[in-house]
Amino acid sequence: METPAHENNAPTPAQRALDTLSENTEDTAALDALANSDVLIPVPDDAGDEEAADPGAVALPVLEQPGGDQVVPVFTSELEMAGLLPFVSRYRLVPLGALAAQWPADDLSLTIDGSSEHRLTLTSEGVRTLLARP
Repeated sequence: METPAHENNAPTPAQRALDTLSENTEDTAALDALANSDVLIPVPDDAGDEEAADPGAVALPVLEQPGGDQVVPVFTSELEMAGLLPFVSRYRLVPLGALAAQWPADDLSLTIDGSSEHRLTLTSEGVRTLLARP
């Protein structure tokens, strides 16, 4: 029996939610599915092993965009992460809604699957109002 290669690349619930949101940004079911999904957060290279493993703290990797905007990249899968940040060797798996509930108030955006067709970028206010879950 042969298994098609694309079966292993089936979209995750978060990726399906992103696809839906790319067509309808007000789809509350898709926002709920996304907020209830786990995302991969790359661990910065300068983070020590203790800091990387501390369940009470998450170091956010901040990338500066052309124009000076700062954005934190998170991903729905290892494959998506490798597409944008192939050099990353460590990551944390974090519930997106919990991350959003503690999102900093400063001008820090969040990009989900930044190199994909279904990418989504939210301002800090958008993160807290659309994705935050208790």
